[in-house]
Amino acid sequence: MTLTVVAAQPPCVSYDVAANAATHAATVRSAGARVVVFPEMSLTGYELDAPAIAAEDKRLAPIVDACGATGSLALMGAPVDAGSGRSHIAMLAIDGGGARVAYRKMWLGGAEPGRFSPGSEPGVVDVDGWRVGLAICKDTGVPQHASDTAALGIDAYVAGVLESADDAAVLDERARRVAADHGVWVVLASFAGSTGGGFAEAAGRSGIWSADGVVVARTGPEPGAVARATLG
Repeated sequence: MTLTVVAAQPPCVSYDVAANAATHAATVRSAGARVVVFPEMSLTGYELDAPAIAAEDKRLAPIVDACGATGSLALMGAPVDAGSGRSHIAMLAIDGGGARVAYRKMWLGGAEPGRFSPGSEPGVVDVDGWRVGLAICKDTGVPQHASDTAALGIDAYVAGVLESADDAAVLDERARRVAADHGVWVVLASFAGSTGGGFAEAAGRSGIWSADGVVVARTGPEPGAVARATLG
C-alpha cells in the first residue's frame, strides 16, 4: 500500500496554543494527506518556558475535528508534563478519536536540559500497514537514534525539526544519512519564520526523501508551505 504524507511548516504565534491549533487544523483540512507532520514545538513555538500541554487539552479540539473529517493522522510538537516540575519535548499524534503523546525527544540540546527531561525509548506509530518511526530535531543527528528506531522495523523515519536558516543544509545531510543507513523514507517538517531560543530566522525547507536518499518534495523557507509525496 502507499501512504500520502505532507510535511508542513505553518506560521506560529509564540505561546498561543489556540491560534496555532486553528492553523494546524486548517493545514490538515487542506493537506489531503493520510499523515500530516508538523515541526518541533509547533503548537507553542520554541519557547522553553511555554506551559505543558495535556493530550486532553480542549484547545486541540479543532485539530481532532479536522482529522476526523479528513481521515488524517497529525503529528505535531508540544511540551508535555513529565512530573516533578519537569517536561518533555514531545510529538502528539492526533486523529479523529483524540490526541495522545506518541513520542518524547530523547536527545536534548542547547538550553533544553534546564527544563526538559529526555524520553526513554524510541517511538513508532502504525498507519495503514506502515511502521512510522518518530524523531524530534537533535534526534535526527544522532546515528544511534535512527538505528534504535529502525530496529523496531520501520518503513519511514518522520521528524519535526527546528534549524536556523544558516544551518538549512543540515536537513538534507541528516535525511540522506538516515535513508542510506536504513533504507527508509525520511520526512522532515521544519519550522519556518521566527521563534524563541534565538531563532530569528528558522530554516523551513521541509522535505521528503525516498529510501534511496532522493529528494521527492521540498518547500522553500516561507511559513505556510508544505511538501507532499506518496510513499510506496
